[in-house]
Amino acid sequence: MSAVYNFCAGPAMLPTAVMSKAQQEFINWQNTGCSVMELSHRSKEFMALATKAEADLRQLMNIPVNYRVLFCHGGGRGQFSAIPMNLLPVGGHAEYIISGSWSKAAAKEAENFGEIRPQSVVEERDGIKTVKPFDQWEISPDAAYVHYCPNETVDGLELFDIPKFGDIPIVADMSSTILSHDIDVNKFGLIYAGAQKNIGPSGLTIVIVREDLLGKARTDTPCIMNYTTAAENDSMYNTPPTYAWYLAGLVFEWLKSIGGVAAIEKVNKHKAKLLYDYVDSSTFYQNNIDENFRSRMNIPFWLQDESLNEAFLSAAKEDGLVALKGHRMVGGMRASIYNAMPLEGVEKLVDFMKTFEQRNR
Repeated sequence: MSAVYNFCAGPAMLPTAVMSKAQQEFINWQNTGCSVMELSHRSKEFMALATKAEADLRQLMNIPVNYRVLFCHGGGRGQFSAIPMNLLPVGGHAEYIISGSWSKAAAKEAENFGEIRPQSVVEERDGIKTVKPFDQWEISPDAAYVHYCPNETVDGLELFDIPKFGDIPIVADMSSTILSHDIDVNKFGLIYAGAQKNIGPSGLTIVIVREDLLGKARTDTPCIMNYTTAAENDSMYNTPPTYAWYLAGLVFEWLKSIGGVAAIEKVNKHKAKLLYDYVDSSTFYQNNIDENFRSRMNIPFWLQDESLNEAFLSAAKEDGLVALKGHRMVGGMRASIYNAMPLEGVEKLVDFMKTFEQRNR
């Protein structure tokens, strides 16, 4: 079977080396005679796995000692509720920066739990989407926190710089950008990320929270969503998604083996530049995001003649290039090129796009 490159926005492809190792260990993990998914989460074997996974993630992201790392249920949407329940005091308010579909969804969910002040920071100039400078964001000094999404998977828009607003905690949804480039964790109060893009399979969510933000949950917060409960129980207040945790640990090992986040960032920059450069050089395809805010993880593009969309997708699939259809809200095409997407996959996509253009001009 020829190689298939999966450009799905999530659940996304995993590194081949990780999948191969998981396949080898599926029935008999570490000579236990059991699959890792069959072992108790409180067994010494699994506890060792969990400890190593956290240590590897801390090393990869240089997470300071005054931050807790939680392995949670519920996906990113679960955190849309958990964050205000844990960080938004009664009578307080939070600022939500709207830069695309996911930050908008986060704000809408948070409104169920208190006063949320959403504001759009995206502008359109001559058909090109861009983002207002941080100093034009209207942030009240008494906000409980500021929430934003550094990378919008649907819209293909990414903010590479980190905002700062005095002592107000910054909360970031990094589901689609975590581990893709180096960041300074110290600049955030809380980082959360659904696993199914750059970490592992769906069902697991990573929360990295500064310790001084613990112990503030409202009294009606369900224990399964209370960060303090999770921290006090090492993310095992109840049975965690053990197999997803195991696979995440393998991904962390893989990332360390290839040089860590700094190394994969170079690859990610190269992959994105290769695809954007071709789109920009063509009159057959187009992208409508300001070059300063183009996502490296999710690259939307449109055919000038959209009547060719179905033919493009069909031919791409036949060529082993799958899941390129754009999100239903924006249409067009979208190539999600997370850490696990090899350079060869992007090279093959660009070659296909060139051939398709030549055949349909």
